[in-house]
Amino acid sequence: MNAEKKVWVVGHKNPDTDSICAALAYAELKNRKEDGRYVAKRAGAVSEETRYVLDYFDVKEPELVKDAGAQVKDIEIRETKGVCSHMSLKHAWEMMKDSGVVTLPIVNAKNKLEGLIVTGDIATSYMDVYDNRVLATARTQYRNIVETMDGELLTGNEHGYFVKGKVVVASGDDEVMKEYIEEDDLVILANRPESQRCALELNASCIVVCTGTEVSEEILAMAKERDCVVIRTPFDSFTAARLINQSMPIKYFMKKDNLVTFELEDYVDDVKEEMAKVRHRDFPVLDENGNYVGMISRRNLLNMKKKQVILVDHNEKTQAVDGIDGAEILEIIDHHRIGNLETVAPVFFRNQPLGCTGTIIYQMYQEQNEEITKKVAGLLLSAILSDTLMFRSPTCTPVDKAAAEELAKIAEVDIETHAKNMFRAGSNFKNKTIEEIFFQDFKKFTAADKDFGVGQISAMGAEELLGIKDQIVAYMDTVLTEKKLNMVFIMLTDILEETTYLLCAGTGADQVAEEAFKQEKDGDYYVLKGVVSRKKQIIPPFMSVLQ
Repeated sequence: MNAEKKVWVVGHKNPDTDSICAALAYAELKNRKEDGRYVAKRAGAVSEETRYVLDYFDVKEPELVKDAGAQVKDIEIRETKGVCSHMSLKHAWEMMKDSGVVTLPIVNAKNKLEGLIVTGDIATSYMDVYDNRVLATARTQYRNIVETMDGELLTGNEHGYFVKGKVVVASGDDEVMKEYIEEDDLVILANRPESQRCALELNASCIVVCTGTEVSEEILAMAKERDCVVIRTPFDSFTAARLINQSMPIKYFMKKDNLVTFELEDYVDDVKEEMAKVRHRDFPVLDENGNYVGMISRRNLLNMKKKQVILVDHNEKTQAVDGIDGAEILEIIDHHRIGNLETVAPVFFRNQPLGCTGTIIYQMYQEQNEEITKKVAGLLLSAILSDTLMFRSPTCTPVDKAAAEELAKIAEVDIETHAKNMFRAGSNFKNKTIEEIFFQDFKKFTAADKDFGVGQISAMGAEELLGIKDQIVAYMDTVLTEKKLNMVFIMLTDILEETTYLLCAGTGADQVAEEAFKQEKDGDYYVLKGVVSRKKQIIPPFMSVLQ
């Protein structure tokens, strides 16, 4: 039932402007070749800097995704049609045989799941011994009886229900019949008019005439007068008596309590765990509104189609969206060090020592002779300015600067004005929680069995940064515990002065910083003049010390 699936183009967790803009621009490029198949996503909240860029160029922010693991909606869901609870057991059994299924979902008029019936329930209904009042107890519709008997309704309302009395086979003479037929009974009888008349006189609610016998006008008139249903069947009395229980509605036998159901958004790993707890063959799937969608089984999980993703601006598992192991990675476009992300099959991997992923994507537009629109130019320019701190970062190359200058012409913006407006928006901390500020550009790394995180908070001046320093310091211990990290470092980067105030927390963090930069702490932080790049000036010396 699944149409061609979308391919996610997604950046890292806690995305910066490059991560968001690269995803948007690359999805646009890919869709020039495959219309609409690629869609930009984000793995975290949009920063104020990025929001300024998106608003300025009138671009909608990508949808948030928290997990790339396979979900129920990625499975081939079997479209087993939901059935009405009034359906007869016989009809349900025939549907199961024709469809090759062992489970039928019962739904109401609004497509809400009411219950399930499996072949075992129907077998039980045939094999168990029920008393002769079970048809009435189950509130069996006359239409079901007609259908089950391959019969014909001669008088009465087929939409009515048999709700009182018992089922009787009239095999004796009139005197014998009077002994066991009671008012409202359903009587199965043969072709003798006197027996038919006797059943009517005893106020039977329904008579089933066997062997296809013609029923006289006198009997039919008498039945109408007494509001008795008359059904004619081609079967003999024995066969009719054997079949009639199959006319009962499945509602009477269906399972309706403690149903195990799944939703389209449920993750397959959770589904597998739940399936392992029960022995059911099939499980209903519901949409977000609780409407029935279809059925899945354990076998469906074997043919599961993983989510397909393209990663931009990262290639480390710790920075990727959760559940990346359960996804199929198609491409990686990045400008960072080679990380620890593994793929099942070979992928297109483009990694260049440039200041920004946006620069790589700009090159790809040129290589493919694709026009760069004003919006795409604005996104790529903003990514470059953000990642290179307006060309101040040591990661910036002449290629980045040349690309930015060309993109600025297309986007019709002044580089310095646009960059300052971006950075000013990003350093407006007034309406943000300390958590939002802390994680707006935070990445996790691993070296020598040590897990550590490095965040960067940039502003146009030291005053704004030092104004939030105490809150950041107080929050760092919380992050150590919640993220299960050994060390945490935060770069408070003054863009104009090209200086970083480095905060440290965790066992051994100060020793790592002191050895990496050969200087002592100045109060709460290390003053690193000329240091503005996490990728090139912080991570390499940290890795060297730890390894």
